[in-house]
Amino acid sequence: MPAEKETIMATTEMAIDTYCHEMAEAAKEASRVLPTLPGEARNRALSHFSRLLREEAPSVMEANQKDLEAAPSFGLTGAQVDRLRLTPQRLGSMADAVDEIIMLADPVGRVIDSSVRPNGLNVMKVRVPLGVVFFIYESRPNVTADAAALCLKSGNAVILRGGKEARHSNIAVAGLIQKALAAEGLPNSAVQMVGITDREAVGEFLRLNDFIDVAIPRGGAALIRRVADEATMPVIKHFQGICHVYVDASADKDKAVEIVENSKCHRPGVCNAAETLLVHEHAAGNLLPAIGERLLARGVELRGCPRTCELIAAATPATEEDFDTEYLELILSVRVVPDIQAAMDHIAKHGSGHTETIVTEKLAAAQQFTTAVDSSAVFVNASTRFNDGGQFGLGAEIGISTDKFHARGPCGLNELTSYKYVAFGNGQIRT
Repeated sequence: MPAEKETIMATTEMAIDTYCHEMAEAAKEASRVLPTLPGEARNRALSHFSRLLREEAPSVMEANQKDLEAAPSFGLTGAQVDRLRLTPQRLGSMADAVDEIIMLADPVGRVIDSSVRPNGLNVMKVRVPLGVVFFIYESRPNVTADAAALCLKSGNAVILRGGKEARHSNIAVAGLIQKALAAEGLPNSAVQMVGITDREAVGEFLRLNDFIDVAIPRGGAALIRRVADEATMPVIKHFQGICHVYVDASADKDKAVEIVENSKCHRPGVCNAAETLLVHEHAAGNLLPAIGERLLARGVELRGCPRTCELIAAATPATEEDFDTEYLELILSVRVVPDIQAAMDHIAKHGSGHTETIVTEKLAAAQQFTTAVDSSAVFVNASTRFNDGGQFGLGAEIGISTDKFHARGPCGLNELTSYKYVAFGNGQIRT
């Protein structure tokens, strides 16, 4: 029986709370098995999954077509429909991403630190999986493959709850990894896709802290706030990506123009795109018109302070609300500030702790900025767009966290693990 039909039947034959409880319990059982398996076993299952993504692309695209046909009923924009769409090339890229995860070092069982005590006791700090991950996300089917592969590689069981817009696509992709798990002798419940779109199911899973160790939401602010408010287990999250570029008095003009343009325009709809530009007043007269000209040519709407509007005629007056807004489109707030301290104060007041950049030629300014600014990633003379697991050499990521516990910044394999202490003795007793 096809995986989609099995899932639909299962959800119509039992109450939602029973369905969620049984799925979480099965995931917990799988989470006890996965860390005991050699890394090669998990890699074989991932390799099989990668191969199926390529070999069974037509069936996944057929499922995706159902989602595309239903897209108008969900009111999706053109950009959202494009993110939803799967093609042979995109499925190939999904498979490539799985292959890259396979090549990463296995974190499970890795010794982080060790010491030998005076009594001869050998104490080791060892990486272990988090356990069961409840991952709730929106729209993009490629996230299903990334999240499943990351969790499996790091020895975690995962319950996937994708958006209703991509329901058929997600079930098809999850069906392939379950097929790979079965073929390689791993428990099917290591990766499970929630087959119902009822919002009540999300609330039910968030109450199951006896079975689920961590919840990870990835999507809009409303979704993330709901998960953070209702979860009875720890949550790894970021609410918003209000990212800043600060152009210091000493900034190189060409660097500043290129970095600001890339930070805003490379992919304006993602969380690490710049939303606010801050410019030192001593650099504004020389640099801001050039930056504005480049951005306006790219179709960016500029909302600025009075000084910005003096220097860039096309800019419109900004409100305080603008500086607290994650636009996720070609709009940029701009403020001229008297000094670096004012820039850092602005970031502390309006930022979301995601990503900030300083453009400067002075080492002292760079050190001051990177020390004082409290965000998950702080860059010197580089685009905000580099706050990304792949760009940091972590491989794919399950999300970017602005929390300080348990993980911060791009969350890859290591961030999906915790640790425990393992001590080897030779009969030592405490006196």
